[in-house]
This record gives sequence, C-alpha cells and structure tokens, in this order.
Amino acid sequence: MNAIRDARPSDVPAILGLIHDLAAYEREPDAVKNTPELLHEHLFGPAARVYAHVVEDTLPGAQAPQVVGVAVWFLNYSTWEGVHGIYLEDLYVHPAARGAGHGKALLANLARIAVERGYARVEWCVLDWNEPAIGFYDALGAGSLDEWTTRRLSGEALRAVGTAAGAAAGGRS
Repeated sequence: MNAIRDARPSDVPAILGLIHDLAAYEREPDAVKNTPELLHEHLFGPAARVYAHVVEDTLPGAQAPQVVGVAVWFLNYSTWEGVHGIYLEDLYVHPAARGAGHGKALLANLARIAVERGYARVEWCVLDWNEPAIGFYDALGAGSLDEWTTRRLSGEALRAVGTAAGAAAGGRS
C-alpha cells in the first residue's frame, strides 16, 4: 500500500536521510550541505516555498511503517503557457522498498496536484547514466527534452557574476 502524505516536521530527519542516500547513489556522497534546520525552514518555515510528499511502508525486518520515499518539489512558471508547473527536485525511494509502486505513486500524486491546480507540467532532470530511472520515466510516458541542455551557474562563477552585477547596479537590487 502506498501511504502518500504531505511531509510533516517530524519527517525532516528521514527526508534528509533519503537526500543523503540519493546523493550517494548519484556519486556525490559529500555534496549535500543541507541540514535539518535548513530543510525544516524551507519546508515548514514562514516563507516556505519548497514542498515534500513522503510515502510510508514497512521495510523487511521493521516493526512499523517508516518513510521510505520522498518527492521534493517547488513551483516553476511557464511564460509560454502562462501558468505554473511543478519542478521535481528529488524523487527517491529506499532500495529495499523499490518495486512496490512507491515512485510511481509519488509521481502520480504530483501529476494529480498539477492537474487539479491547472499547472502546465511536471518536469525534472535525470542523470544520463541512470538507466533504471530513465526506463521508469519512459514507462510512464515522460518525454525527454533532448533538444534542451541544462545549464547551471553556481559556486565561484555565481559569486563572480553576482558581484559584478552588484557593482554595476551600485549595490542596488
């Protein structure tokens, strides 16, 4: 059974654990800088703009259901469509809980939210070497945007460009 629900503050440690597991799977085990405090603030604080849904299940050998999967997302906006969409930042299911339909249920839940709210799309990125995930998404009918290339400004390059823009604007924002 896929017990999907909105994340609660008490889920923060489990969600952060799944985020760390995902980073390890994606070959970036030391890349996560998030903390329980930051995650709590961004999911549940007064200016929260990030959302999460979790799925609970009882893993083999466990006595009680626990959070085994998570979808972390936020809103984006399509200037062409004139409406919001959902950007799925993370979709992850604990390896011991895979094959039970949890990932599909989490994604279907986001699709339901998008349809109910009149959003234009649900989109996300997947690493080009992650064949199991690509196969899963293909089976759902998710199209690949092969003509688009994801770009990212971060780290020192972000600071350099931001500093230059700040200087050009006279420190105004």
